[in-house]
Amino acid sequence: MNQQAAERLPRRRRTCIMHVDMDAFFVSVELRTRPDLRGKPVIVGFPAERSVVLSASYEARAFGVKSAMPMAVATRMCPQAVIIEPRHKLYYEVSRQLMAIFESVTDLVEPLSVDEAFLDVTGAIRRLGPPREIAEHIRQRVASELGITASVGVAETKFVAKIASTRCKPDGLLLIGPDETVPYLHSLPVSALWGVGARTAEVLAKMGIRTVADVAATPVSALRKTLGATGEHVHQLSWGIDPRRVTPVRVEKSIGAEETFAVDTTDDALLHRELLRLSHRTAARLRSSGMVARTVALKLRFADFSTISRSRTLQAPVDSAQLIYGVALQLLNSVGSRTMSVRLVGVRAEQLEDASRTSRQLSIDRRDDNWRAAEQALDEVTRKFGSRSVLPARLMEPGNGAGEGA
Repeated sequence: MNQQAAERLPRRRRTCIMHVDMDAFFVSVELRTRPDLRGKPVIVGFPAERSVVLSASYEARAFGVKSAMPMAVATRMCPQAVIIEPRHKLYYEVSRQLMAIFESVTDLVEPLSVDEAFLDVTGAIRRLGPPREIAEHIRQRVASELGITASVGVAETKFVAKIASTRCKPDGLLLIGPDETVPYLHSLPVSALWGVGARTAEVLAKMGIRTVADVAATPVSALRKTLGATGEHVHQLSWGIDPRRVTPVRVEKSIGAEETFAVDTTDDALLHRELLRLSHRTAARLRSSGMVARTVALKLRFADFSTISRSRTLQAPVDSAQLIYGVALQLLNSVGSRTMSVRLVGVRAEQLEDASRTSRQLSIDRRDDNWRAAEQALDEVTRKFGSRSVLPARLMEPGNGAGEGA
């Protein structure tokens, strides 16, 4: 370790940070009711050729299947895989239960997505015991209460905790103590560092830098000259220096859904039906998250992959599908005549606010309140009987042609 880094490390406040990450989350949730599929290659995603893989079991990953991979490629790589269509509302419900487990351990929880979070458990050690015991406690509760498995990385910093959880998957626990941090990091390839993707790794390789230890031994000035401002960041990470704290309040910036059509379309009626379906998905997620949106955005991707977006900010926040749909239609009409067929359409709710802290403006048109009440009733039916139990009549029309969920 160089002298500068050696002087800096002891002065850092000792913390205990965990990165808790579910193993193949969507697949694991589905296997709770499909135990016959355990040990088999399973893919969660829509079977349409132009859809993408949302989650893959480790058995499927052994064949090279990865999340975000086109479904057509995944099924060629692993033709024997069982494909399960996603149930997003179920995943969000399990995610809420998961976050509740984390929050029972510490109030310093920073969710990164539906299935992973950073936890600062420094203040919980006196109450719950050493870090390893806390990590095992979390893993046992996740397994017994949710029926899925979690991998936990424990370290002094976010960066190292994330590396640890990745390296102990699936269903593992890896604790990297303060004195072990630098030796452990220096045993890893340079690609383990945040900010070092394939392109950056190629640039560093030309400098003879292939491991984290190589980065640590390289002067900051040389890294800055090659990588710009990222150079100093990468050098600090190579010594385990990551001052970022766990931020418990992380407001979701937007909620939305999009679909890729199996065949590019110019049919306005089809676009309108899809906008309605996406508006219902978006509104349901808003209500389940306890959020309302002040801005509605439309996304269109055309056959040549060019993409445009339009948005409108409203006077009062919304969480109703019918209201979101009305704005989405206006945005679609504002695009004007389209010279090319549409490949993908999306609806997104932005400028989110906590519904419980937002004073809802009374609508002059009582139909707005009627729609909201009807959709809340639909939420309750869906919770009891599943997402396809009750649908708007227009969404029951055949041949909507959509393939990919987001």
